[in-house]
Amino acid sequence: MTVSAEFIPSGFRAPEGVRIYAIGDIHGCNDLLRDRLAAIEADLAARPGVEALRIFIGDYIDRGPDSRGVVETLIELGNRERCVFLCGNHEVLLLDFPQNPKLMPAWRSVGGLDTLASYGIASSPEPDPAEALQLANTFERVLPGSHRDFYCNLAISHAAGDLYFVHAGVRPGVALEAQSVADRTWIRHEFLNHEGLFEKLIIHGHTPATEPEIRPNRINIDTRAFSSGRLTCIWLEGDRFGFI
Repeated sequence: MTVSAEFIPSGFRAPEGVRIYAIGDIHGCNDLLRDRLAAIEADLAARPGVEALRIFIGDYIDRGPDSRGVVETLIELGNRERCVFLCGNHEVLLLDFPQNPKLMPAWRSVGGLDTLASYGIASSPEPDPAEALQLANTFERVLPGSHRDFYCNLAISHAAGDLYFVHAGVRPGVALEAQSVADRTWIRHEFLNHEGLFEKLIIHGHTPATEPEIRPNRINIDTRAFSSGRLTCIWLEGDRFGFI
């Protein structure tokens, strides 16, 4: 079901002839992801005649029960539809972990053990350094090649018309083309507290909110799916946007 359309803030526009669907932080909730994908298909059937672009804002893994299933769903979708998959800070941790097992306490604290479990890797509640090394080696061995390719090929950001899609946000005062990878995947307060306009409207996740946050300079679509049961999907077309 499509919520009534509103004007995109500050006069920004999506590219002509394209309806963009952007989905917020999924965090291992494959059931919610499949539900949102079905809702997109229903919306396209009800409002046909445009090219659809599906953008995923990052943080596909950790905390929820089926990180592996989420990645399988996205790989299959990407093989048949036009999609952009962005990198979140949780994927940064996953990619770094096999080469740096010392990251285990940081990754564990944000749900990394749930991701390992989804790949069939059991662990103690608080792995010590020796177990962390073993887990890193096991994960490197059992990670399917298609999943490795998915994680390694994630985009850091995506610009479309007057819209800029990124996981965490951008640093004020720095041109979009000069933003660092670290800021685009990790930044919070400097970005969230900035009230001025950026070069484009920033569509992001990373910082969970009870409802999508709509500001003149940004829209936050992370609604904590793993605990709220609400995975947000925004559509943007021309000068309008809404939620499904």
